[in-house]
Amino acid sequence: MKKKLFAFQLCVLLSGLLYGQDTILPKTNFTKMYLPVWEEATSHCLAVAEAMPEELYQYKPSPVSKTFAAQMVHIAAASKLLTQRYVQGMQVTPDTPDASEMKKSAIIALLKEYFLYTTKVIRTIEQPQLDETCTMYHSGNTVSRAFALFYVQDHLTNHRAKANLYLRMNQLEPPSYTW
Repeated sequence: MKKKLFAFQLCVLLSGLLYGQDTILPKTNFTKMYLPVWEEATSHCLAVAEAMPEELYQYKPSPVSKTFAAQMVHIAAASKLLTQRYVQGMQVTPDTPDASEMKKSAIIALLKEYFLYTTKVIRTIEQPQLDETCTMYHSGNTVSRAFALFYVQDHLTNHRAKANLYLRMNQLEPPSYTW
């Protein structure tokens, strides 16, 4: 009985740690407006990841294309990296897991974990940091850290759209866009 009670208490504690972030309201007008947009984008991306059968996760439409699995892992890793680099101003280098060694469930767990990372940043970042500027690596453009959040989402959307095409190329209907 004591083991069952301990296991239950542990589950409650872990649930609070994982899902307790939902109760933290964003601190700025911008992040209050942006959070639902981000959450919808990530929810839709997870639906795309779920829609592809595991046996097709290694599918790629051409020799130079990423596999579906690699698209999803790239979305996850880049979301966290771009948030760290441009929104938080951290010095980070890419560290993308090898999608060919991952099962569908592990890829979806990675997406959830890294999307949650960005969600926590959106909920906790303060206005002075959002007002700071950063220089985008590829374009050289200087933008506010708030604007950089749009870049994180745009990158996700770009690769999610490619993943939608992978579904269609396999005669699978992508999840409906609901925004």
